[in-house]
Amino acid sequence: MFFIFLFLLLKTLHASRREASWCLKYLRPSVQRDGDLVLGGFFPLYYMNQDPDVSRLSFLFIPKIYIRASRWFWKNYQYVLAFYFAIKEINKDSQLLPNVTLGFHVYNAITSDCFALWSTLHWLCGTEIPLPNYNCQTYRKFAAVIAGTSAAFSAETGTILELYKFPQVTYGPFDPILSDRHQYPSIYQMAPKDSTLVHAMISLLLHFGWTWVAIFVSDDVKGEKFLGDLKAEMLKKGICVALTEKLPATKIMYASSDITFMSKIRVSSANVHILYGEVSSLITVDIAAEFFLTTGKVWIMTAKWDIVVYEANHMLHSFHGSFSFSPHKGEVPGFRHFLQTTTPSQYPEDFYFSKLWLNFFDCSLPGSQCGRIGVCPPNTSLEFMPGNTNLMTLSDSSYFIYNAVYALAHVLHKMLLEKAEFASSEDAEQPGLLPWQLHPHLKKIEFTNSAGYSISLDEERQHVAQYDIQNTLNFPGGLSVLAKVGEFFFKRPHGQNLVINDELIEWPVGFTETPQSVCSQSCGPGFSKISQEGRPVCCFTCIFCPERHISNQTDAEQCTQCPEHEYTNRNRDRCLPKILDFLSFEDSLGMALTHIALCFSVLTAVILAIFVKHRDTAIVKANNRTLSYTLLISLLLCFLCCLLFIGRPNTATCILQQMTFGLVFTVAVSCVLAKTITVVLAFKVTGPEKRMRQLLLLGAPNYIIPICTLIQLTLCGFWMGTNPPYIDTDAHSEHGHIIIVCNKGSLTAFYCVLGYLGSLALLSFTVAFLAKNLPDTFNEAKFLTFSMLVFCSVWVTFLPVYHSSKGKVMVAMEVFSILASSAGLLGCIFLPKCYVILIRSENNTLTGLKSRKNVRGNRYSKNINCL
Repeated sequence: MFFIFLFLLLKTLHASRREASWCLKYLRPSVQRDGDLVLGGFFPLYYMNQDPDVSRLSFLFIPKIYIRASRWFWKNYQYVLAFYFAIKEINKDSQLLPNVTLGFHVYNAITSDCFALWSTLHWLCGTEIPLPNYNCQTYRKFAAVIAGTSAAFSAETGTILELYKFPQVTYGPFDPILSDRHQYPSIYQMAPKDSTLVHAMISLLLHFGWTWVAIFVSDDVKGEKFLGDLKAEMLKKGICVALTEKLPATKIMYASSDITFMSKIRVSSANVHILYGEVSSLITVDIAAEFFLTTGKVWIMTAKWDIVVYEANHMLHSFHGSFSFSPHKGEVPGFRHFLQTTTPSQYPEDFYFSKLWLNFFDCSLPGSQCGRIGVCPPNTSLEFMPGNTNLMTLSDSSYFIYNAVYALAHVLHKMLLEKAEFASSEDAEQPGLLPWQLHPHLKKIEFTNSAGYSISLDEERQHVAQYDIQNTLNFPGGLSVLAKVGEFFFKRPHGQNLVINDELIEWPVGFTETPQSVCSQSCGPGFSKISQEGRPVCCFTCIFCPERHISNQTDAEQCTQCPEHEYTNRNRDRCLPKILDFLSFEDSLGMALTHIALCFSVLTAVILAIFVKHRDTAIVKANNRTLSYTLLISLLLCFLCCLLFIGRPNTATCILQQMTFGLVFTVAVSCVLAKTITVVLAFKVTGPEKRMRQLLLLGAPNYIIPICTLIQLTLCGFWMGTNPPYIDTDAHSEHGHIIIVCNKGSLTAFYCVLGYLGSLALLSFTVAFLAKNLPDTFNEAKFLTFSMLVFCSVWVTFLPVYHSSKGKVMVAMEVFSILASSAGLLGCIFLPKCYVILIRSENNTLTGLKSRKNVRGNRYSKNINCL
């Protein structure tokens, strides 16, 4: 008995496994539920891999009734559920299509020549074996078709459906090709135009500072248009393209030509990749991503839930941390509850639902296509599907399918009302309509869906005004989540249209913080960028701003010059106000020069006092003591005029500086010239009757001083009358300082004054040099010669040094030259005499001199008395 029970149990299990195996493999062309009006739905649920040569030959043979799927896309079954949910709501709605039941036919839709044609012919023919140009469907039941994951599929089916004027409402991404009313007059697109997508992506790139981007687009008209618009906008915003790759539309999975581009992703220098295009191109990217793992890249794409249908069961998926832009949509009331509660038992005709349930829960419910297989756990629901097949999150296409069903229902409702108003009672009882009658109403339909959003099929009014920015998160066990991290509002003012919550973003593996994607690192403040020849504008070299130039922003095109009254800081990123400066008495240099000038002034006054006290001695009387007094007073004024050059300049001091300098030095040099001529006249006179003696006795040398001074006064007067000195600023001599200086005014007049003074000095030096060999008893010719040599040397050295100096140094150099030349005159002429007066006083009398030396001739004694 036990063996019999065991045999029956094993037989039952074997039968269940065989039934399950049969249910998983067996497919029919469509899922059908009858109704007063029937809507067709074409959704991509599985893929049939077939050699392209066989596909072309298959048109010559009768297609197989029973087919096998090579790959299932269970994520897309949400499209079917959204289709069912909308029809279920409408059938329960007493206000919309009352007393009319909507039925459905569901077909598989994959862009693959013969399969697309096959599904369309099944819809038109209504037979197991499709027969072209033959329609045996129930009269006036078939109303419209909802299809179009891709534009290619909509175009292929639309060409056939147009023969019967069947309207087709597409739920895939908007494609401009399908907007051609001459080529596709019966196709209506549910998705709005994505013309603002470029602006949304650019805003995201600018938000994170990504200026070096790789672009992957499908190789079709839609991809070309997007690429052109994106590049044009990127050019305006200073974003460069590192790599452009076009993805071929494939009709055979795992074709070698479809995945060769994946190797280029790894070598791309950009860390941010933009992905855009048709599903037929993008699906290959997703599948190949499992085999070509590319971590460390941030992907930016559109409607990620729809275009990426395959997920690897690990966190290192290539799209982990990516961004997707999805048109903003409202939550459909009741849809989530429908997904949680619906089971295959409620749709027994749908073998897709039975296969999904059996595949993921390893059981089937009574009443399903597979029959009862195994025992399902309590509360089995689609809510507990694996993470990589999450059906609970409403996708964009599902939302468009829901709206498409309602759009057709509103159109049918309006047409039936019109028919009931104008037709007879017998016709009003027949709800059937001709497909072409829907077109005028579809073009003008506008309603508000249950989520509160206005829906229209008019392409002129359909534009995406708001995008949801989602971040893709892949967790262990295949759990994939789309987390909303921001929004883009096209109609908001610039700078406020992007809202991003950076704290919610999960970056790809390999990044611990916001990644960078630039060709060249940004040039910080203090630097400017120079483009690299032959490379995009985003590739540049940073150079430090030159002197007196700054840049206070990142990636400055050029450095800006600071105003004259400001200077640059060490980092060359700010202009700082310059400090007003001048050669002041408080400066160490100014203080030193002041002390030197005062010391020499005191010394000159002391020497003058000594000469006045010993005015009757021979050495003081020699060479005209009046000239000595005048020379000492002029030297005293020379030392004191140095103080005019120290301190904050003003107009008066600027004028007095040059006037005093020119006149007192002219007097001093004139005195030296007069003393030199006096010596020459004294030693050249041979007799008292001679004319030379008369000139000497009349004091002719004394007239040299007023004459020379009058000439210098004339030059100074001309200078002051034409272009006098004035207050000026020197902002370049010292870093961070503005030096207040006295501008000479007319440089020509200044050099004339200086040249005239030099001519007097040269003349004095020449005359003194000629008299240096005369008897040296009280003869100061040698001292005058040496003093003028020092004077000329100082001022000859002064000119080149003065012109090579700047700012306060230039003023200090002029003061030093005045002090040095004046000190040279004082020391060379008067210090020897002071030595004789104070220390060698015995030599300071005529008697002492005669007793110390031999009489050298009566002529010289007479000359001494004449002095």
